[in-house]
Amino acid sequence: MVCPARNSLGPETGRGPMDADMLPDGLVVADENGTVVTFNTAAARITGTRPEDALGKHIADALPLEDMEGRRWWVCTDPYGGLSTRTRQPERNLLLAGREILVTASYVRADGPRGPLSKLVVSLRCTDARRRIERGHSDLIATVAHELRSPLTSVKGFTATLLAKWERFTDEQKRLMLETVDADADRVTRLITELLDISRIDAGRLQLNRQVVDMEEAVHRHLRALECNGLPDERFVVVVDGPLPRMWLDADKLDQILGNLLENAVRHGAGTVTIEMRAVSIGSAPGAYGTEITVSDEGPGIPDELLERVFTRFWRGNRRGGTGLGLYIVKGLVQAHAGTIGVDRAECGGARFRFTLPAAMPDVLM
Repeated sequence: MVCPARNSLGPETGRGPMDADMLPDGLVVADENGTVVTFNTAAARITGTRPEDALGKHIADALPLEDMEGRRWWVCTDPYGGLSTRTRQPERNLLLAGREILVTASYVRADGPRGPLSKLVVSLRCTDARRRIERGHSDLIATVAHELRSPLTSVKGFTATLLAKWERFTDEQKRLMLETVDADADRVTRLITELLDISRIDAGRLQLNRQVVDMEEAVHRHLRALECNGLPDERFVVVVDGPLPRMWLDADKLDQILGNLLENAVRHGAGTVTIEMRAVSIGSAPGAYGTEITVSDEGPGIPDELLERVFTRFWRGNRRGGTGLGLYIVKGLVQAHAGTIGVDRAECGGARFRFTLPAAMPDVLM
């Protein structure tokens, strides 16, 4: 048994041997006889086998893998007696004691590409992360399908009715139907925009088109729009603590952030919605400053045990309606500006969202 070998992967460019236990994936190495000589900590975690129980065993006994049809994988692949031209086995789902794991194998051959197998290197990965991603994709598709069905049904119904019976309706009825179609088309457009934003945020490809932005004017513009939609102006209170710095931001992304937070406060909160703004220093570097904006309401608030889930996908709390993607996107947009965002309970008991954005002003504009 060669226990020390399980921790060493050979020299690492003059910095000493690399520790196999530092690798995030499971690593199992067998020598020319099929004897396991390396079995790292991640492999032990994934397989449930202790390294001391695997080292020194034949790899077929240490890793009794089967395919989805129950066939023994080592018998099917025969790495030591099979074709000498093979260099690897692509990643695939295999069963180990009835549990799925992802397995990849590489063949290290002595004396050239057709030589005998000197080492068999097997990489193991847990399927839990992949399943979570697949489940997230399935949930996203189901949510999108559900959210699209209602407005598209309305658009189809009203347009078909107008085309078939145009002369039977008064101008006022036609206007009402067309206004409904227009509103539902906007709803579909917003949903598609959310999906594109999520895709770019998750892939790290969100692009910012920065310009000089007046934060106070941006907030008041949103409030005027809400008031035009029938909300009384006395429902909103704006508090500005001192002069605000000039900001170098993506104006459209800022509008999305403010729009989502204000809509969330109006729809799910109650009472007065208070927007507070103040200049803040960011970090310890001299001259690093930004603006902090707080949006709070007087509603029931968010239970403490749910606060950590607010910015996750599909979070709706105990309320129905909406995609549950708005606050997830808000967090992504804030972080794309190198800002921070959090939520807690306001003094009056409602929800309080606070985000901070750095000014990020180029020297030429300061």
